[in-house]
Amino acid sequence: MCGRYASTRGPSDLVQQFQVTVWHPEEALAPSWNVAPTDEVWAVLARAGRGADDPASVERELRPLRWGLVPSWAKDPKAGARMINARVETVHEKPAYRRAFVKRRCLLPADGFYEWEPVKDEATGKTRKQPYFIRPEDDQVMAMAGLYEYWRDPEVKQDDDPAAWLTTCTILTTEATDAAGRIHPRMPLALTPDHYEAWLDPHHQDPDDLRALLSQPAEGRLTTRPVSPMVNSVRNNGPRLLDDFTA
Repeated sequence: MCGRYASTRGPSDLVQQFQVTVWHPEEALAPSWNVAPTDEVWAVLARAGRGADDPASVERELRPLRWGLVPSWAKDPKAGARMINARVETVHEKPAYRRAFVKRRCLLPADGFYEWEPVKDEATGKTRKQPYFIRPEDDQVMAMAGLYEYWRDPEVKQDDDPAAWLTTCTILTTEATDAAGRIHPRMPLALTPDHYEAWLDPHHQDPDDLRALLSQPAEGRLTTRPVSPMVNSVRNNGPRLLDDFTA
């Protein structure tokens, strides 16, 4: 699974990296070295105007979404805390994700992600969880494949009230490869730039074609290294979390 990641690139970098055409500067997010479930995260998505079938009408947006997908039919938003990941093998058939898989896909930019490995302390005999930071060797942004969904708050009466709608997202995961596989059996599925357009296009709704885009993680090697146990607490943040750690 992917339960924490780092996302420190600013919106100006992301707008250029993903060829974004719509971004509202007032929707600002601070850099985070410890992104956790239910946090607001940057998402790249493409939307067409209502009833617009012309591919040229699609605009690529950079928006903050809450991490943890809340299905439109959920009774309350608490369900999102348990839906931070969706398995690529079954995402097209699970009730919570299948509609979003066909209609509402996004990219979630990350510097890298964290996984934990049980390590036995030789001095005490106790087992602790050692965090590792896993990122591309070339230090390029990871474009993690994601889905997003809208949830209507029944307590808010007016549809045009911004508080009426909660927009949430989830990260697709796959079998881990390279360095990540030595730490944990699952990892986020990152896409290569040549697949961005097909993945984001809201007019692209064939499940088999979409699944073909997710056959394997983005090309390129991953590097992994042990980092500070401070990342274990969601209260901690800052670049010091990525300091090399030796027990």
